[in-house]
Amino acid sequence: MTQRPIRLGMVGGGNDAFIGGVHRIASRIDGRFQLVAGALSSTPEKAQASGAALGLAPDRTYDDFKAMAIREARLKDGIEAVAIVTPNHVHYAAAREFLKRGIHVICDKPLTSTMADAKKLAKAADDSDALFVLTHNYTGYPMMRQAREMVANGDLGNIRLVQVEYVQDWLTQHVDAKQAEWRTDPARSGLGGSTGDIGTHAFNLASFVSGLTLETLSADLQSFVPGRALDDNAHVMMRFEGGARGTLWCSQVAPGNENGLRLRVYGDKGGIEWEQENPTQLWFTPFGEPKRLLTRGGAGTGAAAERVTRIPPGHPEGYLEGFATIYNEAAEAIEAHRDGKQVSKDVLYPTIEDGLQGMRFVDACVRSSKRDAAWVKLAG
Repeated sequence: MTQRPIRLGMVGGGNDAFIGGVHRIASRIDGRFQLVAGALSSTPEKAQASGAALGLAPDRTYDDFKAMAIREARLKDGIEAVAIVTPNHVHYAAAREFLKRGIHVICDKPLTSTMADAKKLAKAADDSDALFVLTHNYTGYPMMRQAREMVANGDLGNIRLVQVEYVQDWLTQHVDAKQAEWRTDPARSGLGGSTGDIGTHAFNLASFVSGLTLETLSADLQSFVPGRALDDNAHVMMRFEGGARGTLWCSQVAPGNENGLRLRVYGDKGGIEWEQENPTQLWFTPFGEPKRLLTRGGAGTGAAAERVTRIPPGHPEGYLEGFATIYNEAAEAIEAHRDGKQVSKDVLYPTIEDGLQGMRFVDACVRSSKRDAAWVKLAG
């Protein structure tokens, strides 16, 4: 029997906000959510205009997120979940208001702008009966589910090396665009520039696939553009529990790169390679044998990838569908919670702990770089 759509609200994501549109598309792809309310901007005029453009009822379009949380929690048909798609510094305050009223939170990454807020948000999530989902969308790609399954099944043997990079070029020079303005502002973005914006994606994906826990790191951060307050490039060496080693490079000043997220994992039995810009392909090389190309929906892929595959092999499936998979997994968890049932162990989505670990990563990178790339432990 088909479940009714989950009533969804949104904080942020007004008319000219890129990521808000992405979240709205992702929430609709599988028909699991219906947007019914929003506090879409920090200015009342823009909030009302954005709500009208999206077809929201005037009385479900709010001037601020606290008023929205209070009223929606009291309505018989109030929202069951909220998507938070604001700049980083608003995440904690907004998420807290909904969590304490039992409304599930789906939050864009990184978790918050500061470690202090991250810890407070983790406590708010622990104290709430509501779920918290962080949208590291690359974990929703079918071939990343395939890679994770292969590592867990021992196809690569004992993991020795993890190499991950996420490189872009859009901040190579000074940019006046709104997206660049808040992402390079410590008050709104937080301690990390490229490390927080895309480095957390790379770190999260490497952890998701490898199953490894980062123990210490050595980071060298740069702000190459004159006057830029946050890093726009970072080289990070990583030591994992159990002895594995890794490197992470994130950059937003590498001309010729758009969204070059690449992951390579090597064990004593074989290795895998994947590039986000060719998301349906995964290279697998058993040691001493020729490379094998695995494709989404093709021969050799397992149940984990098949479970989140929507369309036949050969058709592109990537960024928006990866986001939609996180929303779909969130829907599975929310519906199980609503019905008092246990969610399937196959349902995977980034949690508050993943968000905390991402913040610990950024914090450690900044601390290490200030000490001339000294090796540091991740904060507790």
